Amino acid sequence: MNPAKVLFTFGTRPEAIKMAPVVQVFQADSAWQAKVVLTAQHREMLDQVMEIFDLSSDYDFNIMQKTQTLEFITSGVLQQFSEVIQQEKPDLIMVHGDTTTTYSASMAGFYHHIPVAHVEAGLRSYDMKNPFPEEMNRRLTDVLCQLHFCPTKQAKLNIQQEHITSQLLTITGNTVIDALMQALSHLRKPEDGQNTHQKKILMTMHRRESWGKPIESVARAVKTVCLENPDVQVLFPIHKNPIVRDSIFPILGGLQQVNLVEPMDYLNFIDAMSKSHIIISDSGGIQEEAPTLGIPVLLTREVTERPEGIASGVVKLVGTDTETVQQELIHLLRDEQYYQTMVTKKNPFGDGLAAKRILKQAKCWASQPLSDELKQLGEFEA
Repeated sequence: MNPAKVLFTFGTRPEAIKMAPVVQVFQADSAWQAKVVLTAQHREMLDQVMEIFDLSSDYDFNIMQKTQTLEFITSGVLQQFSEVIQQEKPDLIMVHGDTTTTYSASMAGFYHHIPVAHVEAGLRSYDMKNPFPEEMNRRLTDVLCQLHFCPTKQAKLNIQQEHITSQLLTITGNTVIDALMQALSHLRKPEDGQNTHQKKILMTMHRRESWGKPIESVARAVKTVCLENPDVQVLFPIHKNPIVRDSIFPILGGLQQVNLVEPMDYLNFIDAMSKSHIIISDSGGIQEEAPTLGIPVLLTREVTERPEGIASGVVKLVGTDTETVQQELIHLLRDEQYYQTMVTKKNPFGDGLAAKRILKQAKCWASQPLSDELKQLGEFEA
């Protein structure tokens, strides 16, 4: 029997991180012919991840432009991915998450009557402007897909409540934990003699809805906390977007306690996360990774599509109001008992086996035999 052909497509660093473990398990299975299609709606940071996970692409659209619009990405991916579909004639297309690449590739699959599988299906904030445009991307993608790999029980419930037709609906855990565990295995243990008196804060903010006043408000809170707490050290890898940089440098630039650095590669960033005392972020992936590392997250958003982190206690939704962020940060820094309530040892988002669960379910869908290892894998339970 000829192997089934699956096209994986992604275009950003977070997508690449989360799809890498899935690509790896499919490429290692002789029943599948797995090909990778990069759209590269982000370029430099995407290439770093491909190298770290030893992945190569079969197609690379390289669509990124300095001032690209959502319309440009959507139309470019739709056109070029449709051409790849016509050439490759895949049995399955696999997309991830909530990017414009994800939505556009799903639409291309729909137009060409090719089944599409959605990894990280079912996430919802139910606010079309938060995050923007991701909330609409993932909702449209779920409607267009036939296979839904949900990271959590709540995500599966969201699909069911929306009455979305699915050939396969299952809970796998989030593949970001698979990737995180690979990364941690490559990191050196902390060296003896490190300065344990410093309280290291890792900060990231880049989302479109954070641009301008929200980022500036959080930056002012961090500045005040630094000036009042000399033992605090902040590491802030700043996104290359000039809008983000123009908001951050005037407020935090020049502060001795704040280290503003260029975007870090994945392994170095995981290393920085693991050594942090607190994380301040508007990131989706960090909400999922932090519970494994046991690090509290102050989430600078108004809503989140990942309520499991808040329910577990490791993530606190604080918004972007300067006074609120400042108060929450000081509370965590000064109240050890409160700090410990936000440290959890069990991650509600995954256990490192999500990629294998996805492979198992895809093989069942394609009527392929299972190994004994895959037979034993049930749905993910937090």
